[in-house]
Amino acid sequence: MSSLNIPEVCGVMLLPDCTLFPHGGLPLHTFESRYRMMLADALQGSCFFAVTRLLGKETDDLSRCASPVGTMGLVRASRELDDGTSNLLLHGVIRVKFMDWLDSPYPKARIIPVPSIFEPESQAPGALSALHEAAGHVTRGLPTEVREALVNMTDQIDDPSILADVMAQQFLHDPDERQDLLEMESAAARVAWICRKFEALS
Repeated sequence: MSSLNIPEVCGVMLLPDCTLFPHGGLPLHTFESRYRMMLADALQGSCFFAVTRLLGKETDDLSRCASPVGTMGLVRASRELDDGTSNLLLHGVIRVKFMDWLDSPYPKARIIPVPSIFEPESQAPGALSALHEAAGHVTRGLPTEVREALVNMTDQIDDPSILADVMAQQFLHDPDERQDLLEMESAAARVAWICRKFEALS
């Protein structure tokens, strides 16, 4: 993460009932002219833009209709189609808070990154174990090959805050719960919430 130069100002895509977590992937199709312009600017610059949840109807005052916390994403692949629209894959990088919304042809904000650090570090092994157990609960009904692939993926993650975000991206579907979890400041609290939620599903 330290090698990434997170911009202080970035374009923001407002999406109803959509939350991207860090380390998750979001396929997008840009067709609105403002977002086509935003994507072009991003590709000519840092390849970053943020996404956040649109709360109800969009208004001129974006601070009142956009969630205050979103995710900065890195464009991993983008293909422009003949009609000028584009298909792209956005990879979630880090939570961000939107501090000021700026005058721009497309939504643009001044942001501050919100690093996710699990503390206390001494409890990280126990948190990882609890998350793996919760993953077992939520994947119990999936085909064996799918479960094995997920286990192989999660076994490579040794940071509970990252594993919690990956599990939320893959297995948490309620839009309100996803946004609440994204905005939860404590990584340890997010881990505990996910464990309770997924164990209750079994």
